[in-house]
Amino acid sequence: MTIAYWCVFISILLPLLYTAIAKFSGGDYKPKHNLAPRAFLAGLEGYRQRANWAQLNTHESIPAFMAAVIIAHQIGGDQSLIDILAVSYIVLRLIYGVLYMMNVGLLRTVAWSLSLLCILGMFFTV
Repeated sequence: MTIAYWCVFISILLPLLYTAIAKFSGGDYKPKHNLAPRAFLAGLEGYRQRANWAQLNTHESIPAFMAAVIIAHQIGGDQSLIDILAVSYIVLRLIYGVLYMMNVGLLRTVAWSLSLLCILGMFFTV
């Protein structure tokens, strides 16, 4: 498996990281909240609310990333470039999540934009 394919696997886990921070970092999550987890998450505030938003945004980003990795492989793109873009996407999405939780809007937008450029760049790896 290529590094880029491992990054696809990691990207699937990223939202779980943000969800865990949103749910469990406050110490108030109880098993009963799992009966209506969206309602619980919707009631959060501060960095925990923003962690949930980072989770939702990451879920939205993953399909495009997966498609780009697969298509880049299918068109015979330069593997080292595909791997660099895939790893960069993961790192930028982690930075994005941290900046989101810290409520740093401008830098978060920069990280989001760069991660999108990583996705788009995979179409030009030939």
